[in-house]
Amino acid sequence: MENRLVLGGIVHKAPETRHSPAGIPLTRFTLEHRSRQLEAGLEREAYCRIVVVCSGEVLQRQAEQLASGQQVRVSGFIARADNRQGQSLLVLHAHRLQVGIKLEPQAN
Repeated sequence: MENRLVLGGIVHKAPETRHSPAGIPLTRFTLEHRSRQLEAGLEREAYCRIVVVCSGEVLQRQAEQLASGQQVRVSGFIARADNRQGQSLLVLHAHRLQVGIKLEPQAN
């Protein structure tokens, strides 16, 4: 089954790095997305915040350079993650980060 997502936005919450029990670096940050989209022929505002998880050293180094307010495009897949309070969250696991690009608001 397909599970791919490309989402552009700004870094809302700065990255923080932890390590998995296997020693793999996991860097997380919060991405805030705002755009205008077409739905059923009508324009609407789309807004969300999602936690982005970057696994491995290459993405970790790239993610650690991000700052709040910086524009970034993330490509990856979505999955469920449980937080310490036992709540399920939807997170975006990054395969690729594109930093320093101009994100244009657009209606699709």
